[in-house]
Amino acid sequence: MAMTSISAAGTRRAGWLDLSFERRRTLLSLALLMPAVATVLVLIVYPLYQVFEISLREGKVMNFARISALPLGFGNYSRVLSDPQFWRSTSTSAIYVAGSVGAALLIGLATALLLNRRLPGTRIFRTLILIPWAVPGVVVSIMFLWIMDGSFGVFNAMLRDIGLLSGDHAWFADSRTALLAVIVPTIWKTYPLITLTILAALQSIPTEIYDAAEVDGAKAVQKFVHVTWPGIQSATALVVMVSCLGVFRDVDIIFATTGGGPAHATETLALYVYKEAFQYFRMGAATAVGTMMIAFALLLSILLGALARRSKY
Repeated sequence: MAMTSISAAGTRRAGWLDLSFERRRTLLSLALLMPAVATVLVLIVYPLYQVFEISLREGKVMNFARISALPLGFGNYSRVLSDPQFWRSTSTSAIYVAGSVGAALLIGLATALLLNRRLPGTRIFRTLILIPWAVPGVVVSIMFLWIMDGSFGVFNAMLRDIGLLSGDHAWFADSRTALLAVIVPTIWKTYPLITLTILAALQSIPTEIYDAAEVDGAKAVQKFVHVTWPGIQSATALVVMVSCLGVFRDVDIIFATTGGGPAHATETLALYVYKEAFQYFRMGAATAVGTMMIAFALLLSILLGALARRSKY
């Protein structure tokens, strides 16, 4: 019996050694990847399957244990796609994401270019620039509710001092300005990450390229277009993708300031999902919208990811 076990072990060892080096390396790599693959399947793929499965359950339910008893169908998708408020929330989300990330990108790029210069105190400012990014969204909301308050906000006082406003204005309560009012704190919270990412990319550009551009007589704008931008393009695309996805799914600033109002003026898709699920108890409709949001986020990631791979340095 012992001789048989030793013989079987020797046969397995000999079979492993008979494999080529490339084959053994491939098998070892696959074996080392299996824990990561299993983790992805458990933590990502299975929850996504559950989301899609719930999105096919039609009807209202207040007990999560009874969701699986609802009938299957595509009624949630047809109901959501025929809802005018869904399309209004979609356009609001597009404006909110584009306005917030676009402005944050311009401010972040300008700040990164400034901090990249050898000026006194830049190390301190690089640390301080992280503060807005680290502040929780609810705290940011409370701060800007005070700053932009219609009665005693400092924002109104500043606009009156420079002659752009004649009286007090309730920025968060006016449907014409509410979306702008929630974009402003989102910009304040978003631009530090963009600044630090672009700053890191700027510092990775070889100085010899700038020296060669100066020898060729390149002006500041030409150096930015032909040297700086190609060097930061990949990092910029990556941080824009991360920022867009973050703003697209975030609900805390809008929920804490306007709650989606007034008159649905600031109701984004993320808030639309929240209301469908926890106010109207239409879990299937909420996850249907969530599934479409995931698909859109995946498409955006593919497009900006392709741009991020086009790095010059």
